[in-house]
Amino acid sequence: MASTSSGLVDRTMKPLPEVRATSQVWWGLGILVAAFLVGLPLVADRGTFTLFMATGLALGYILTRSRFGYAGGVKRIYLTGEGSLTEALVLTFALASVFTAGIHWAAARGGAVVAAVAKKGDAIIPGTQNVGVIGVGLVVGGALFGIGMIMAGGCASGTLADLGEGAVRAAFSLPTFIIGSVIGVWMTYELKGSSLGQIGTAVYLPDTLGYPGAVAVTLAGLLAVYVITRRYEHKRKTEGRFAVEKWSDSEKELPEQPASEPYKFFSYRTFHTLFVTRWSFTTGAVLLAFMFVFILNTTKKSWGITSVFSEWGVWLLNLVGIHLDHPAFADVNTAVAGGVVNLGTGVRDVGIILGAAVALLLASRFRFDINFRGVDLMTHMVGGLLMGIGARLANGCNIGALYSGIGNLSLSGWVFGFALWAGALGALKYFGGKVNIIGPNPHSLPKNFVYPAARPSEPAPSLEKS
Repeated sequence: MASTSSGLVDRTMKPLPEVRATSQVWWGLGILVAAFLVGLPLVADRGTFTLFMATGLALGYILTRSRFGYAGGVKRIYLTGEGSLTEALVLTFALASVFTAGIHWAAARGGAVVAAVAKKGDAIIPGTQNVGVIGVGLVVGGALFGIGMIMAGGCASGTLADLGEGAVRAAFSLPTFIIGSVIGVWMTYELKGSSLGQIGTAVYLPDTLGYPGAVAVTLAGLLAVYVITRRYEHKRKTEGRFAVEKWSDSEKELPEQPASEPYKFFSYRTFHTLFVTRWSFTTGAVLLAFMFVFILNTTKKSWGITSVFSEWGVWLLNLVGIHLDHPAFADVNTAVAGGVVNLGTGVRDVGIILGAAVALLLASRFRFDINFRGVDLMTHMVGGLLMGIGARLANGCNIGALYSGIGNLSLSGWVFGFALWAGALGALKYFGGKVNIIGPNPHSLPKNFVYPAARPSEPAPSLEKS
């Protein structure tokens, strides 16, 4: 198949299929019902299953309906110069950190302590399980994850959402992601047992700055990212290397209903508004921040995705008669022994896949995407492997280490972010134009070049330097 490296720039800019047969709506509703009917009889705790599945469905729906992506915060702005997604990420991080600070403060007032120093019987401040150790594992893991997410076409949440949206490449990168996670568990164990692995420290900002100071520093850091983003946008505009995505007419809100027409709830206008109209990145950012806080409140832990991948991997190996008895897998084996269907994070991850599918099915625009070559597929699979290793070394991905790190006022989130950015940028420069989901280096293109999937939404001003 022909590669479209100059067109399919990022999953956040992927042109969605036009609205198709309305029978897809019934498939979407059927998946929502089946998600619970199939799962509930198999689990030990139906209430927990319902909570995790419902939050997963909501997350997947939001990610797809708003075309939101965490990897795109680096990839999209590098390839097009347009930073609306990066700015939306700043917003969702800011909202999460502010509201989480209140939860942390209340828990600390009640006697709870940070997870890293908690003793048996101590109450833990919710979310501080994501206060990571700043050491070689975090830095190397972040860089590997950044490289991998570019090669695979999305981070952990993006891979799950892509799979739900019908991107067949994700069906190949997810298994290697799982394999990499199993390898990463062993590598992390060996690293922690070495002298190099003993070097590092966990920094919970409120311990040093207090909660007001921690929030202020976090917001200041996010403001700096916003300013850098806007300055970079301006630079790309002046260079003539800037492209703004244009939504298709089917994604936009319908024109205002004429006063002469009677209002009908059961109409195409209602269907379009409820299920088809694309949400903005800002809407996605606000809703994801709400889900972040909701998960923290209901589970007493922060949102994470990849920790269960190693457990899925060990479970699959057990099915084929391969048992990993190395001490590195002691906790994983204990978790798997409790039943794979009872792994809450796994239930939520499956919910993300289903929620992304439901978002397209309810809009009647689901279609399988098989646009890749053999070389593309191999790149995606290696990317998944690197993400799995990196996520375990860093103890998280874009969600668990970055979003839940910064959102829970940990310095580790910022360090992971810098390492991830460096790895992702290097991968973008190396793989630009060589893989179907990575457009060419923007500086190799003529000035005012417009990606086919990112047509300007308005006449472009003169961008030549004066």
